[in-house]
Amino acid sequence: MTTILLAAFTYLAFAVAAVLLSQKLGLGSVLGYLMAGIMIGPMLGLVGKETESIQHIAEFGVVMMLFLVGLELAPKMLWQLRHKLLGLGGLQVGLSLAAVAGIAYALGYSWQVGVAVGCILALSSTAIVLQTFNEKQLLSTQGGQAGFAVLLFQDVAAIPMLALLPLLATSPHAKNAAAAGHAGIDLLEHQPGWVVALVSVAAIAVIIVAVRYIVPLVFRFISKRHVHEMFMVFTLALVVGIATLMSLVGLSPALGAFIAGVALANSNYRHEMESHLEPFKGLFLGLFFITVGAGMNFTLLKNQFFPIIGMTLGLLLVKGVILWCLGKLFRLPPLAAKLFGLSLAQAGEFGFVLLSIAKQNHVLPKAVNDRISLVVALSMVLTPLLFILYDKVFVPRSIVAENEEREQDQIHEENPVIVLGHGRFGQHINSMLTSCGYHTTVIDNHAEMVEGLAKIGIKTYYGDASRPELLGSIGLGRAKLLVVTLGDKKKSTEIVEYVRRHYPKLPIMARAYDRMHAYDLHHAGANYVIREIVDSAMRGGRIALEKMGLSPEQARELSKFYAARDRYLSDRVADVYDPNIPLFANEKMIEVFKETDTETKNMLQALLRGEKVEWEEEHENELTRMKQGIS
Repeated sequence: MTTILLAAFTYLAFAVAAVLLSQKLGLGSVLGYLMAGIMIGPMLGLVGKETESIQHIAEFGVVMMLFLVGLELAPKMLWQLRHKLLGLGGLQVGLSLAAVAGIAYALGYSWQVGVAVGCILALSSTAIVLQTFNEKQLLSTQGGQAGFAVLLFQDVAAIPMLALLPLLATSPHAKNAAAAGHAGIDLLEHQPGWVVALVSVAAIAVIIVAVRYIVPLVFRFISKRHVHEMFMVFTLALVVGIATLMSLVGLSPALGAFIAGVALANSNYRHEMESHLEPFKGLFLGLFFITVGAGMNFTLLKNQFFPIIGMTLGLLLVKGVILWCLGKLFRLPPLAAKLFGLSLAQAGEFGFVLLSIAKQNHVLPKAVNDRISLVVALSMVLTPLLFILYDKVFVPRSIVAENEEREQDQIHEENPVIVLGHGRFGQHINSMLTSCGYHTTVIDNHAEMVEGLAKIGIKTYYGDASRPELLGSIGLGRAKLLVVTLGDKKKSTEIVEYVRRHYPKLPIMARAYDRMHAYDLHHAGANYVIREIVDSAMRGGRIALEKMGLSPEQARELSKFYAARDRYLSDRVADVYDPNIPLFANEKMIEVFKETDTETKNMLQALLRGEKVEWEEEHENELTRMKQGIS
């Protein structure tokens, strides 16, 4: 028992430390788990041969993840992916397998070894890619949808690969080992092909019928008994049962879980299942990534560093180019094609399963097996870095390229109101002004947005509002108001500073992302600073007060008073704010905040007791100044 507890503590402690550090550095949780595994395995030697056994258990996280992904995909959406599923997926697996096999054959290996290595390296990491897609909210993008379709096809393609690998064994010794190694793997072993096909279809049909008609009845029965933990127990039993059934008939447990998830996508109990499985999925996936890192053979890597690194980078390059070309062939946008190519360039966790089968059947020489195992692991370790490359390099360049395709518009009109940015905030201000008959000049730096607005009759000029030459050509000297609504905090602050310096009498209204940004804009010279979520938050607070038992009139008056005090607080803090002093190192600002916040609490509680508060009359000048400042 002590040994088990110590091992569990080691895995969990290193996982927490590594993942928190990785997240802090912006590298994502997957790389953190992999680094934790490398630390406790190859570097410190805190775990031993049990890693492989733990990895088999941890692979259940992939099954859970595909079940949860299936819950998010209604059959209608899956039907929409059919062309990408068959076209992109089939071509990716076929071309990648052929390319890797061809390279291996050219290096002097037999065609059987080449095909085996091609099968192992053609697949990608469902666990890493889907986890990262979910973390970065990329699954709904075109590149994410294409990647997801290919991953689904790979899960299906893995099934015939499992059957193919033993057939690639050429020596009598290998074939005898194959027969021994496969004993008892599934219930359909040694059965005719038509029996295997019939039972496989029947198993999938049983899963679909059961989850569509029987599972909802069980959930309904559990809900009537009000035994909350039974939801969790039954959900786990459902996924484990599906995985077991698929394994017994020789099919992929992950594929069965996905099919079940899709069948339940329109269920009323979908969110209940998600909430119970999500923690287990995260735990098992984290454990899986740790075991991948812990299982890396650093001795072999040290002795053959350059060949193995070269093979890993070569794999990423070959698969990446194939994927990018397929993305262009299927007319994915440039940025989506890059995401598609980078995200699936690695080998996957199923490669370890295929390597195990190849090892049992002596398909690959031991030296080749060990090297390919390292290549698979290293390519998975490098995958988070490819996503960072996408985020930090390709996304910014894509935005610049998109905008450079169109020259900035020439602005010849001069209107009393100039609006910089026509996003979720600026569009409402512009719409209100134009609806009242006022003329505005609107500038936005997204070419697609400008062209789209033109189609619905909203005149918008394309241009980069941070460029001084553009600001000098839009009539700021004769404008009555400048409205800055850009989403980029740094850029909007710089624009306010520039305009205040060159047009000191022009009123400036600026959108603030948060309270700190509001202070920066106030310091830069904005006359009116609007924090974008304050009004909706005040309405939410008013509703909360009503639910606490206050009358609608009381709640309205208290929320109105609190809003005024909040503006007053912002105004006072902004007066002592210094952007050159760290937030919690500015003692004067902290003192003002605490003093004003305490005053506000005392006033609100006095109003609740029915007492009169004379703050508005006592601070009439401050209130007037506040309304002209931060709102």
